[in-house]
Amino acid sequence: MAGISGHWAFAFGVLGNIVSFIVFLSPLPTFYKIYKKKSTEGYQSIPYVVALFSSMLWIYYAFLKTNTTLIITINSFGCFIETIYVGFYLFYAPKKARVQTVKMLLLSVVGGFGVIVLVTQFLFKGAARGQAVGWICLVFSLCVFVAPLGIVRKVIKTKSVEYMPLLLSVFLTLSAVMWFFYGLLVKDINIAIPNVLGFILGIFQMVLYIIYNKKEKAILKEQKLSEKIQNHVIIVDENNNQKLPELTEEQIIDIVKLGSLISSGKIHVASCLHNSTCGGEAAKVEKVPKLQTAEA
Repeated sequence: MAGISGHWAFAFGVLGNIVSFIVFLSPLPTFYKIYKKKSTEGYQSIPYVVALFSSMLWIYYAFLKTNTTLIITINSFGCFIETIYVGFYLFYAPKKARVQTVKMLLLSVVGGFGVIVLVTQFLFKGAARGQAVGWICLVFSLCVFVAPLGIVRKVIKTKSVEYMPLLLSVFLTLSAVMWFFYGLLVKDINIAIPNVLGFILGIFQMVLYIIYNKKEKAILKEQKLSEKIQNHVIIVDENNNQKLPELTEEQIIDIVKLGSLISSGKIHVASCLHNSTCGGEAAKVEKVPKLQTAEA
């Protein structure tokens, strides 16, 4: 049974590496937008700084344990790619955001990690050191999953999903599943426990994206329709040069729709309205009030 469990653990570890690799690459579209706009706009650096710190801690933890090659490989790549992200963010961020990011780097990556290494090296020995670092890793893994909640708050406040990358939420959820089973099979609660919360928060973010993405599309549709009815049609009677009663919004929308159908050729308007005969039969046509366009 131990052999089978070991094979399954290795399989989930490899899958965890693959999915986590995609997770680390998922912000690339976000940074491409930043590059195109030459500005970080509403994007925050917190998730990338926290992810960098977490990767460094997991590497330290892996060196204190045995059979942790799969943890070392993915977190080494994590340190590399997150460093690039943070550097890219600092290059395009405005002064205020740049200062905040540098402060976070100094407090967490330099000061925080340095303090953890010194304290655990001098105050703990043997297995106790690995356990202490494991609990610290557990706490900061939870921070990695909680970090995007700042963006979630922005989504709820603005009712827009522009600054919440869906790919990141999807792959974080998948990664949480893989690493949960890996931690469960190798009997390491420091790996398994935080990924339970990661799965829950990942699902929450995806549901939130679906809800507010639909609302955003509905708002955009209403705005386009509002633009169409700005140049609406008013009927004027030429006999007494009086404007007929104003049309309701529903009537204006119907007219716009009808005009779209006519211009697209889906409805054919007979050209015989102004002739004395139509289709071989006499047709007495009264004067039809002309349509004039009123500028908005």
